[in-house]
Amino acid sequence: MFKQLTIVSGKGGTGKTTVTAMFSVLASKKGVVIADGDVDAANLHILLKPEVIEEIPFYGSKKAIIDPDLCVSCGLCYELCRFDAVQKKENGEYHIDELKCEGCALCYNACPAEAIEMQIVESGKIFVSNTKYGVMVHAMLNPGEESSGKLVSEVRERAKKIAEMKNAKVLLLDGSPGIGCPVIASLTGADLALVITEPTLSGLRDMQRVLDLTEHFEIGSVVAINKCDLNMDMTGKIRDFCSRNGIEVVGEIPYDPELPALISQLKIPFECGASEHIRAMWDTIKEKLDV
Repeated sequence: MFKQLTIVSGKGGTGKTTVTAMFSVLASKKGVVIADGDVDAANLHILLKPEVIEEIPFYGSKKAIIDPDLCVSCGLCYELCRFDAVQKKENGEYHIDELKCEGCALCYNACPAEAIEMQIVESGKIFVSNTKYGVMVHAMLNPGEESSGKLVSEVRERAKKIAEMKNAKVLLLDGSPGIGCPVIASLTGADLALVITEPTLSGLRDMQRVLDLTEHFEIGSVVAINKCDLNMDMTGKIRDFCSRNGIEVVGEIPYDPELPALISQLKIPFECGASEHIRAMWDTIKEKLDV
């Protein structure tokens, strides 16, 4: 049976995806399935360079559609829509701009002629891909679409089925930043959450919010401090908070300018000095997951 490790952070830019990419390499010997839960701004594929083998449409939202044969051109939908999605043509007919429609269904419920229906539309795509390190499941939400939490759930469930089928030992999930629905969907079913933070006041507060979330859902959590040597005072405050709350700090990664330089070359940054700290962190987490 596989173990799910979800890597999260309270904000973007903490190094979450870089750590996930490096863990993907380190976990490959055990058998790993990789999932990218950041469907709004997916970027794990940039480093892992997956080869897409399957593409699945995702239907997660509804849009209003006007039937011109039933429409009596009363203009009520035009007056009520607060998103300017209802457009009036030169001939007096009305139609819905799909890009502006939020799917609120106000026009559908208000139309006296019942000329509007809510249709399910394609909101994005799910990809199943091969990488050098294992199968990867990732997705892309169409611009302006909602339901990103639903899409993350679809990615996670598909990755779980593949992990079971391939007898993988680890499901490695790169979560979305923040604490919203996509993060909750990323954490569902996790055996352990790794919270990546950085030594700033906002980094401390964002970490606390994520830990409140994992505590609420009763998910065991550990913390890693990235760029730990840039502000030793704040690193100390993060350590103190974790110590007081019984949370283990499994890694402290010093700032290494070689790391972003290697990433800019689309390389997984094992050639930099900071990589040894990430290797050691994986060894600790591997023991905790018992894989």
